[in-house]
Amino acid sequence: LVRALEDRIPEGLQGDDNLQSMLVGTVMRKIKSRTWKKQRYFKLQDDCMTIWYKSKKAGNAHSTFSVGDVEAVREGHQSEVLLSIADEFPADRCFTLVFRGRRGNLDLVAESAEEAQSWIRGMRKLIENLENMGERERLDQWISDWFKKADKNNDGRMNFKEVRDLLKMMNVDMNEHHAHRLFTMADKSQSGTLEDDEFVLFYKMLTQREDVLRVFQEYSADGQKLSLRDLEDFLREEQLEGGDIQQQAKQLIERHEPSDAGPSLNAMTFDGFLMYLGSAEGSIFNPQQRGIFQDMSQPLCHYFISSSHNTYLMEDQLRGHSSVEGYIRALNRGCRCVEVDCWDGANGEPIVYHGHTFTSKILFKDVVNAVSNYAFKVSEYPVILSIENHCSVEQQRVMAHHLNHILGDKLLKSTLDGKAPIGLPSPEVTFKRGLSQVNKTHFCLFLFFFVFFPQKSKQRLSKELSDCVVYCKSVHFNSFKHSRIHSKFYEVASFTESKARKHMREAGAEFVHHNARQLTRVYPSGFRTDSSNFNPQEMWNAGCQIVALNFQTAGEGMDLNDGLFSVNSCCGYVLKPSFMRDPEKRFDPDTPQKRDGYRPLVLTIQVISGQQLPKVNIKEGSIVDPLVRVEIHGVPMDQAKQETRYIENNGFNPVWYDTLRFSVHTPELAMVRFVVEDYDKTSKNDFVGQYTLPMSCMQQGYRHIHLLSKDGTSIPPSSLFVHIRISPLE
Repeated sequence: LVRALEDRIPEGLQGDDNLQSMLVGTVMRKIKSRTWKKQRYFKLQDDCMTIWYKSKKAGNAHSTFSVGDVEAVREGHQSEVLLSIADEFPADRCFTLVFRGRRGNLDLVAESAEEAQSWIRGMRKLIENLENMGERERLDQWISDWFKKADKNNDGRMNFKEVRDLLKMMNVDMNEHHAHRLFTMADKSQSGTLEDDEFVLFYKMLTQREDVLRVFQEYSADGQKLSLRDLEDFLREEQLEGGDIQQQAKQLIERHEPSDAGPSLNAMTFDGFLMYLGSAEGSIFNPQQRGIFQDMSQPLCHYFISSSHNTYLMEDQLRGHSSVEGYIRALNRGCRCVEVDCWDGANGEPIVYHGHTFTSKILFKDVVNAVSNYAFKVSEYPVILSIENHCSVEQQRVMAHHLNHILGDKLLKSTLDGKAPIGLPSPEVTFKRGLSQVNKTHFCLFLFFFVFFPQKSKQRLSKELSDCVVYCKSVHFNSFKHSRIHSKFYEVASFTESKARKHMREAGAEFVHHNARQLTRVYPSGFRTDSSNFNPQEMWNAGCQIVALNFQTAGEGMDLNDGLFSVNSCCGYVLKPSFMRDPEKRFDPDTPQKRDGYRPLVLTIQVISGQQLPKVNIKEGSIVDPLVRVEIHGVPMDQAKQETRYIENNGFNPVWYDTLRFSVHTPELAMVRFVVEDYDKTSKNDFVGQYTLPMSCMQQGYRHIHLLSKDGTSIPPSSLFVHIRISPLE
């Protein structure tokens, strides 16, 4: 049995006892609440990529999920559900599978601590293996997954009917005669079926990239390979790469050329060229801007700060579920400002919920624990706790106790140099001081927070809670003139989205000037009871730093937020353009042509093709009719949208060669959003995928855009192939 199990485990994972145990299967309890605890049989499938589970009473009905959908595995009572049954099941038998995007967690209890550890270690090994896969391995895995889906009778072969059904599943509407011709060409054994290697050949014929081949042959001297000089010419003339081009070309050959002869001959075959264009170096996002590349030594008011609104809510604003999971998910997305609405609770314990609504309640101390545990897992830069305080003085003292006791050295309790501050600290200074003050411990950073007093309230702030506030103090905003004369650097103004828009309309340049000196927070209108989001771009245009969004709601607003903060190592801080940081300069987002250093650009995007777009309509036989919309989000003069035509019945490899042109007057603030939709002439188009990034991070030349789902998670191998040119506006 052990040998048989070992044969089913892919090379590189063999010899792992945990995976062998998972292949056999385990009965565990699936927990949804204190009262919903049901046994399920869980088993790792032979592909070592899929988890299968079913109820004993469900007959043949079963469920599956992909290992690739799992973001992390948490041990013990690390979810609200498992904490609620902590008195019934010990921590060493409990674990949580955390899924990507906004999908709910899966809370499980094993029959023994040993079985729990087998699944915890095994899942982590599978996730690590998946994350370490190269582009070619990922593609092989994707092909293998499709083969298994199509092989209905599980005999390891596919007849032509199964192949025809597969094409529909893969979004391909192909002439049956042409499909049969490819099938016959791939059937080398002439058995009337395709086995593993034959199916790979069929797939390669199906996915022949004529668009990339055209580019390859344009630069190849002999039409068979790119010599080192050919590749240098391509990188210099087409990709507009700078620096040591010859060295870059050699490195690309070493990294991506699959043939044994290529690297020794300093040459790249078509397969290597295709692998390069599908890699990080060939993507639209400049990899040099993935890590920390910005100056992090400036005052906090000089940065856009990734910020969440009513972070505790998982759903709507009236009846939605409150959960510490909201804080964990926001912090794991690089959010650096989270919101906590505090009210008096039972037994002297402050609670967090959306006051005067039917949203559920959670304990303040549980929120602080979650923040303490997850604040610095993704980003090492400061977190701001935005506390809306509705508590009595007595429970404020309890809040202060929890903050000090739980956060300990992570909480900033005094100014950085121990003297009266003369300006806001920088993210970097805070980080460096953290390292020096608490060396030899993992508490290497601090959290700031500020407290809001509800308007027209006579409520007092307890001394204990007040002592926790160091650099930020919420104040009522009078006017920009009043602020210019009287405001202190540590004072923070908060506006609803409608109030912020009013200030932008009436005094846009004054608003930008104000935000060069002070922190400003903008949050959604109270009318957004469905937790929808406003467009954050208009607030960034005015230099507002803390633009709070409902992180639980997917859509354009969060796409733009994720896009802006995908730079700079996703640390949650992005340096504002220089003309928005200098109090001596005047920038009005409504008249960008009047600013110093005005250099408008033309962005030309040729949308060439799409690859393996996901199916959005679950109806059998339904195939995507894709179109691509490119949106520019920026100052009012730059707001624009253009679309390609739609391609009928082809989501597998649609080809457009449509060119879109945009004039961009403030490229430093511009965000570019690519949206793929399934065209429908009788109703609203269906969303297929999107990708959003700052224009300043775009690489020129031939590039792939790796699409994301509505939740912002990757959907490999779905992509667009484009050509980008940025030139001065004449």
